[in-house]
Amino acid sequence: MAGQRFSDNINIKNRRATYEYELLDKYIAGMVLKGTEIKSIKEGKVNLQDGYCYANDGELFVKGIHITPYAQGTHYNHEPTRERKLLLKKSEIRKLTSRMEEKGLTLIPIRLFVNERGIAKLEIALARGKKLHDKRQSLREKEAQRELSRIKT
Repeated sequence: MAGQRFSDNINIKNRRATYEYELLDKYIAGMVLKGTEIKSIKEGKVNLQDGYCYANDGELFVKGIHITPYAQGTHYNHEPTRERKLLLKKSEIRKLTSRMEEKGLTLIPIRLFVNERGIAKLEIALARGKKLHDKRQSLREKEAQRELSRIKT
């Protein structure tokens, strides 16, 4: 019965990220999760829209990701928007924190997935915010791609 409730391939994307930001570098990080959080992730009940990452004492944390509390959880259920520690190599963390100090750069979550071993991973990207005219340009390009695909079929 439990096999039907949990999906095998979880791939939750932050679609708004590519519209709002220009993605420069991508990294895949592990996350420190509680037991009921992984169950909610495997059910696909995650929202990455408002998530962002920050550095604190040589560690990276992600904040603003909403993981819905597990329906069958007891009083040990998790808090939906708690900050979660990201697991990366020290050299990667040092590189990211130095790049984040540059003007206009931030670290955002773009994709949450479960790998073949059943471990939840978060794909994060070093990004620069787009201006309004850049957003309009990306919408034009997207529309042109859509028109080309219609013509080909």
